[in-house]
Amino acid sequence: MNGREVVADHDTRTTLLDFLREDLALTGAKKGCNRGECGTCTVLVDGERVNGCMVLLVELVGRHVTTVEGLATDDRLHPVQQAFIDQDAFQCGFCTPGQIMSAVACVAEGHTGSDDEIREWMSGNICRCSAYPQIVAAVAQAAARAAELTPPTPGRPS
Repeated sequence: MNGREVVADHDTRTTLLDFLREDLALTGAKKGCNRGECGTCTVLVDGERVNGCMVLLVELVGRHVTTVEGLATDDRLHPVQQAFIDQDAFQCGFCTPGQIMSAVACVAEGHTGSDDEIREWMSGNICRCSAYPQIVAAVAQAAARAAELTPPTPGRPS
């Protein structure tokens, strides 16, 4: 969990989301619809985005889970977190942690070639305040920043 080993002995029906919020006090992932439809509980499992409300804790033995609380390093925000601030990509903030986690995956997956592509790959996360234009701008900014930081592949023109 966010780079640390966690041991849990729970009922097999316990969801990842409930464990995060109730046992580990990691409250970034929110309980929205609790049916996997809104994306407010999005976290990364082995680098892939999942809805924490739809994953049972028992399925995660030996897997790596990253929550929004685990993105920043050495008091430095993750580039996606910084992009959300720079682009004012939130209003009420309820969906923001899930949006950020989905955006991290979207950038890592390389689904940032256009605003339409970003919208498509971020479509599993609902923002009731309709900050979608700013969210798309934040994802695009983070993708551009990631491209700047990625060293060129040897033998390929940069």
